[in-house]
Amino acid sequence: MEIIKKIKEDVRLISLEILKRGLVLGTMGNCSTRVSGHSMIAITPRSMDYNLLSDDDIVLVDYTGKVIEGGLEPSIELPMHLEIYRIRKDISAIIHTHSVFACAIAATGNRVPPVVDELMVYVGGEIELAEYAIPGTQQLAVNTVKALGEKNAVLLANHGMIGVGKDLKSALLSCEIVEKASMITVYASLFGKVNTVPSYALKVERKWFEKLKGG
Repeated sequence: MEIIKKIKEDVRLISLEILKRGLVLGTMGNCSTRVSGHSMIAITPRSMDYNLLSDDDIVLVDYTGKVIEGGLEPSIELPMHLEIYRIRKDISAIIHTHSVFACAIAATGNRVPPVVDELMVYVGGEIELAEYAIPGTQQLAVNTVKALGEKNAVLLANHGMIGVGKDLKSALLSCEIVEKASMITVYASLFGKVNTVPSYALKVERKWFEKLKGG
């Protein structure tokens, strides 16, 4: 089907993009999107070099995790993707990255504060930290959904981050904004106190975020 062919291509191309932008290394990270009009998602395969991916390597699974199409195993983080889709009906794409500055903050047990306006407008404000759990487990999936809430990104303790959105481009934007805010937070802390966006502005920007919800 033409829509499935296009979606597989989109997932492959976005996986190359997160590699190109330095948000992942090697086979780390994963990407997925809902297949519109079908009860399934398209997700990157497990432990596959993004540079070697073909459209046919993208795996189609239903919402129980059963493989519908594809000769490779789906990403080890499939449980996390499925749990997010189950809870967040407003989003249609998920990208999991291991970007350096987001990982640095996640390793300290801290959150990413609202240091730039776009973090509030596009992602929803301060980025929470999901409690650590073994990668690929249902516990990590549960922890992730709990910390994500209604926002478009979440940190994973000692692991990485998740960006979500109404489509793959929106999910990628969430990842990039969080990495930028994380970088600013780390650098700003070297000079002393990190000042956040004033509370009165956050209230206004929260309304903007609600209008842009899901991407």
